[in-house]
Amino acid sequence: MSQGLLNFGIKPGSRTGLRPVWEEPPTRAGLATKGVTLTLVCLAVLFPVWVVVVTSLSSVKTITETGGLVVIPRGVTFVHYQELLGGGQVARATLVSVGVTVVGTLFSMVVSVLCAYGLSRPGSVLHRPILLLIVATMFFGAGLIPTYLVVQGLGLTDTYLSLILPSALNVFNILVLRAFFMGTAQELIESARIDGAGDLLILWRIVMPLSRAVIAVITLFYAVGYWSAWFNASIYLSDPGMMPLQNVMQQLVIKQQKPTGLAQAINTGHLSPLAIQMAVMVLALLPVAVLSPFVQRHFKQGMLTGAVKG
Repeated sequence: MSQGLLNFGIKPGSRTGLRPVWEEPPTRAGLATKGVTLTLVCLAVLFPVWVVVVTSLSSVKTITETGGLVVIPRGVTFVHYQELLGGGQVARATLVSVGVTVVGTLFSMVVSVLCAYGLSRPGSVLHRPILLLIVATMFFGAGLIPTYLVVQGLGLTDTYLSLILPSALNVFNILVLRAFFMGTAQELIESARIDGAGDLLILWRIVMPLSRAVIAVITLFYAVGYWSAWFNASIYLSDPGMMPLQNVMQQLVIKQQKPTGLAQAINTGHLSPLAIQMAVMVLALLPVAVLSPFVQRHFKQGMLTGAVKG
């Protein structure tokens, strides 16, 4: 063994002779390459966001002088945000998105937690058939037209419930919650039953406090889904005044429409249509960017543990 290592120029006691190359500590060149690569990736991600934010905070004069998007700020003005949030189409759409996100996330989490807890108890009634039925919906769907007919038959079209109920449950989220709940120590549950606690009390006092990580992650998933959703509103709502922020942003940015109530200010040159578009994009991005860092520390524990257990 020692003679064979010497033939390749490797000392028997050296680190290279004992471990594979990929287990060796990185060299300075490797560390430098990783640092440069990560820096370039971060710049590629943050630069468009920077341009959008700076343009939304620029004056009409600055945007006109630069001929479009602003990279280097030349003063800051909040006039476009003040006009957007002061009333009108965008302000109303923002309130709609906030309301749908809050109510929808709360409803989805309550139903998902109850469903996941029931499926995590081996002795629950029809546990296996219900679980198989729920999993089957991940692979087989009714389709757009039957779903629309069901929503229409229930009288939910042109109501805010059509933005919540059709997408209220996500099977993947339920399975992750179920796997996490199954990891709860059975001794804690049995001792609570001996003390006279029912299933709801056990779920509220024992299971949920021990599952804060996965609950935080799934809550963020639902909240981002409701906040970013635009398709349901585009097919179930016909009243422009009921549209959420994402649909209004689509009209302003893609269809180049002017927001109601600000058309005159844009035509007279008081507001920049480009800055208005960028400001709406910032409003749509801001909640996710603000909430994500607070939940980030739960991602690893919540997703990995919930996906591996059970």
